[in-house]
Amino acid sequence: MAATLPTLEELQSAAAIVYGAMPATPQYSWPLLNEALGTETWIKHENHTPTGAFKVRGGLVYMHELRQRLPQVAGVISATRGNHGQSVGFAVRRHGLQATIVVPHGNSREKNAAMRGLGVELIEHGREFQESREHAVRLAEERGLHMIPSYHRDLVRGVASYWMELMTARPDLDVVLVSVGQGSGICGAIAARNALGLRTRIIGVVSAHALAYKLSFEQKRKLESPVTTMIADGMACRVPDDESLDLILRHADDIVAVTDDEVAAAMRLYYLATHNLAEGAGAAPLAAALQMRDHLRGKKVGLPLCGGNVDHDQFARILTNPTHSDIGQAA
Repeated sequence: MAATLPTLEELQSAAAIVYGAMPATPQYSWPLLNEALGTETWIKHENHTPTGAFKVRGGLVYMHELRQRLPQVAGVISATRGNHGQSVGFAVRRHGLQATIVVPHGNSREKNAAMRGLGVELIEHGREFQESREHAVRLAEERGLHMIPSYHRDLVRGVASYWMELMTARPDLDVVLVSVGQGSGICGAIAARNALGLRTRIIGVVSAHALAYKLSFEQKRKLESPVTTMIADGMACRVPDDESLDLILRHADDIVAVTDDEVAAAMRLYYLATHNLAEGAGAAPLAAALQMRDHLRGKKVGLPLCGGNVDHDQFARILTNPTHSDIGQAA
């Protein structure tokens, strides 16, 4: 059965759940970014949520709906590279539940600390996300825990609330660029655009070192691809999700890829132009816009800064390694 998008009414009810825990985030048009890209851009600041990333919106809606469906649930488990895990940790605290989160070895130390700070039990397993996810599924069975997937319709309903904010405030956007990890972000954009009846083009952005969704989009079938990105952990997907891929194939306009070097340059540009921190996946849409600058000239562009959870040491290295893509030379 083909995946379905949430209706406008479903998106509105999800937004009400989100706003019970956090306010809407701002969207700003920063002059120096506009100068660097040669066009009008609007940055959606999802780095300003309570967990520093957009995922918290989906977690809030998922847990609300889970408690309605399964009021007897005692605990939940999931796998993450960080932001999804923080989302789960933040949401379960509002319902008095315990969360277990599985992360791969070598995961971000600061994201791990943030998840522990929210009270989750953190387990390290595997070399990359897919191995962590498979281990979480096994633990869910062994411990009698509810397994929260990385992609689910309720997660999309919650995530779409930020797209509803942006697209309601700026219905004249010609194109938006959105990072693709397991697909909730881009599917939230698709859901909001379609529900609002807009014609905004939606372009997904993957890491050039994690090409599963781009290859699958181009060949119109599910394909795996190895993950070697060093800084875009939020897009470190080896195996696409079936449901999100179905929606992307039917509704997305294109998918482009950006290298780690391009992402690092975009992280620097965000800091220089706005003094906002952007993690790798958070800067990827800007990296893609810089890559596509000639094609975007004269268009109004929406860019979600979807997360700012980057480790101090990594960001320090990135800031002190300028390239030709930085602000003075990009303009």
